[in-house]
Amino acid sequence: MPLQSHQTALAALALLMLNGCVHAGKVDEKVPYPKAEAGYQRHVIQLPALAEEHDVKLELQVGKTMQVDCNRHSFGATLVEHTVQGWGYPYYEVDSINGPVSTRMACPPGTEISKFVAANGNGFVVRYNSKLPVVVYIPAGFELRYRTWQPSQEFKTVAPE
Repeated sequence: MPLQSHQTALAALALLMLNGCVHAGKVDEKVPYPKAEAGYQRHVIQLPALAEEHDVKLELQVGKTMQVDCNRHSFGATLVEHTVQGWGYPYYEVDSINGPVSTRMACPPGTEISKFVAANGNGFVVRYNSKLPVVVYIPAGFELRYRTWQPSQEFKTVAPE
């Protein structure tokens, strides 16, 4: 078979593999991921490429904005990592969320404010990976926020006591 025929065959195979993954000339990175179940929302985060991604962590916060008093408030939640069958891609699901719970300090009347209340106080830390979208399923009525954590460039020495 001539070289041009091999190239044509490879191009056709690549198109077949991407069938269903391409919309309007763009690759749809959500295709291999399951659709959100009833009562859940699917969120997709596309992270920028970084030079030292192995040093960076991604913090995910699931919560909602609420009227709260001076106490500390949070939701209890569990984040579970799953793998897309046949693809090996990770995705995350908050499979249970309860609360809110709070401390029980006596607060002065009229001190309520609108504030984002996160699950587990600070959220969940996962691996930073710009090569794949970060796909997170959360219960409807909650929102997803994220931020990155990077180490400082210098280590500090600790002297023995």
